[in-house]
Amino acid sequence: MSFGANPRSLDDLNTNSRYQFEKCNVTDAKKLSEVSSQIDVIVNFAAETHVDRSISNPEAFLESNVIGTHRLLEFARKRDVRKFVQISTDEVYGSAPSTMTFTEYSPLNPSSPYSASKAAADVFVMSYYSTYGLPAVILRCTNNFGPYQFPEKFIPKTIISCLLDREIPLYGDGSQVRDWIYVTDFCDAISGVVERGSIGAIYNVSAGNELPNVEVAKKILRTLKKPFEMIRFVEDRPGHDRRYSLNSELIREKLQWRPNHQFDEGLNATVNWYVSNENWWKPLLSDRILSATPWKEKW
Repeated sequence: MSFGANPRSLDDLNTNSRYQFEKCNVTDAKKLSEVSSQIDVIVNFAAETHVDRSISNPEAFLESNVIGTHRLLEFARKRDVRKFVQISTDEVYGSAPSTMTFTEYSPLNPSSPYSASKAAADVFVMSYYSTYGLPAVILRCTNNFGPYQFPEKFIPKTIISCLLDREIPLYGDGSQVRDWIYVTDFCDAISGVVERGSIGAIYNVSAGNELPNVEVAKKILRTLKKPFEMIRFVEDRPGHDRRYSLNSELIREKLQWRPNHQFDEGLNATVNWYVSNENWWKPLLSDRILSATPWKEKW
């Protein structure tokens, strides 16, 4: 329920009898102990996720991503859950050379306080599997995009800036490469791991949509019929990884998972959603959220 949480995203669940919301800080062990005992699977999405914020205020990432994960691991161990699924990130591997794609056996080499906190959480998860036999699984995914994404993330920020006729800031020369996956495709992967994933396994999840940031920005501008001149190259952030690339053969072979959305298809759907849902994202905006160099802001 911090800055990235919008209760309106859950409006359609409020009348679902299978849904229950409990407000609880994941670092609060006492409050966690009071949560319903009728839990057999935990999927830990809880995390500070924005690299720029981690440069400005790393302690918040240590709290949520490391201590919060540890609290949930203790909760899961005491409740004897059937499965604990940790949502991690491709960033724990660091920047991939142009000729390399990371597998689940690649060493961890995080470059930012954010990715370091996620790597530390992964190590804690696997230690609980090894030491206590906790039925844990880790998913490391590439960049998600789609509806309901907080406006400071690259794709929604670019779409919203276009709609507001603001300049599109790109770090450095805009050639940083990311592999993009539509959000519901990753949800399918999570569902598959919850049902069929092997205990103690790590699964990379990727869609094979590796694109430079500047090309993604141009696709959005083209879709919204805006000029490329709206792009403005700005000072790069410290420690910025040039490329992320994951090999996801394991989850494709073992769980028969495949992404169902082509990048352009998902991007068009995402653009249309933000165009049609201004009432969702506009209340979340601020000058800091749309800052050209958010790593310089005070968070």
